[in-house]
Amino acid sequence: MEINRVTEAIVDEAFKIHSEFGPGLLESVYQRLLVHRLMSRGLRVAHEVPVPIACDGILFDEGFRADLIVEDLVLVELKSTESNHPVHAKQVLTYLRLMDLKLGLLMNFGMGTFKDGVQRLANNYMRSPK
Repeated sequence: MEINRVTEAIVDEAFKIHSEFGPGLLESVYQRLLVHRLMSRGLRVAHEVPVPIACDGILFDEGFRADLIVEDLVLVELKSTESNHPVHAKQVLTYLRLMDLKLGLLMNFGMGTFKDGVQRLANNYMRSPK
C-alpha cells in the first residue's frame, strides 16, 4: 500500500476517534481504539513494538517502544496531553532515524481540536531507499 494512502487512513480513523470520544482519555485507550479501527480497514498494525538501539558496538534489545507502526511504512506516536511540546516532534524524528522509516505522525488526542494535535514528520536522514 502506498505511504500517502496509509497516512490518509490513519488520520481519517484518528479524526473519527477524536470526534467520537473527544480529548481526555488515556493514551493507551486511544491506542487500542486506533489499532482496532485500522485493522478493521485491513491494515497491518504493530503496536508497542520494541526497537533495539546500538551504542558502542552493543545492541540493546529495547531502546524504546514505538506506539504504532502501520504497514511497515508509518510510525505513529500517540499523546494525550493538553499541548504539544517541541520534544514530542524531536522524539518522532529520532525514532524515524533509528528505524530508518520515512514518515511519522505525532497525534495528540488531548488537544481541543484534532487538527491542532496532528503533525506529519519526515525523516530526511534515510540510510537506505525504501
